[in-house]
Amino acid sequence: MTDQDGSLSNERAIAQRFSMAGRRALVTGGSVSMGREIALAFADAGADVAIQYSRAADIAFGKDDASEDLIREVERRGRRGVALEADFEQTGAAGDCVHKAAAHLGGLEVLVVCASIQYRTPFLDLPAEQVERQIQINFRATIELLQAALPLMREAGWGRVVTIGSINQTKPESELTVYAALKSAQHNLAMNLAKDYAVHGITINNLSPGLIATERNKWRREDPAIWEEIQRSSCPMQRAGEAHEVAGAALLLCSEAGSFITGIDLQVTGGRHL
Repeated sequence: MTDQDGSLSNERAIAQRFSMAGRRALVTGGSVSMGREIALAFADAGADVAIQYSRAADIAFGKDDASEDLIREVERRGRRGVALEADFEQTGAAGDCVHKAAAHLGGLEVLVVCASIQYRTPFLDLPAEQVERQIQINFRATIELLQAALPLMREAGWGRVVTIGSINQTKPESELTVYAALKSAQHNLAMNLAKDYAVHGITINNLSPGLIATERNKWRREDPAIWEEIQRSSCPMQRAGEAHEVAGAALLLCSEAGSFITGIDLQVTGGRHL
């Protein structure tokens, strides 16, 4: 065997460890930033991928065609992809999204709960509509997604769930009080379910990013000097994370490499949680 043959063999072995071949995944909030990178990582690993997206949010980010662009990238990798527009502010929309994804892909074994919203509003100034919208999209929709997806996974005898949390669960920002509280609630929900569903071959984990450069915080990068200071003070690594660095952690938890990992809160924070 030549060195080249050996290298190719090693690459195949590594790829097999992180394989998602034949799996069918739904990534909510999947058209931009962390959701997009997670969807692409899954496709690279062999999974077919459905994404939920909000066109209004994509337009607000200046990414009008983000969902279509992502599906083209998934298909370029030789995998099936489908984009499902769904407004999680509407009761029942999240559960319906799961069923549509399963219908398009012929089943569903992987769910990543990435869609969320936040308002940087001082607590005493928070209007009721902002509170209610965050509760609906950031928590009630998560319950709907899980109630729809877990029976499909239990029937299959295999499943992977990753809820995207936040460093705000343990180190909340004063302007994100409700957002932080709801991320804590989602984490608690995931940990409770992890214990109950492990016997069915389903792993459920929470992944908590720190400061990540995303479309949502793009406004903070308009002044390079201010952004540099934000990064230096954000964590021991003194930099923001990139969306693909979160995707690598999600791939670990959803691939064969993470088959014996359940009920954890994986911190992707550059050490900010320390």
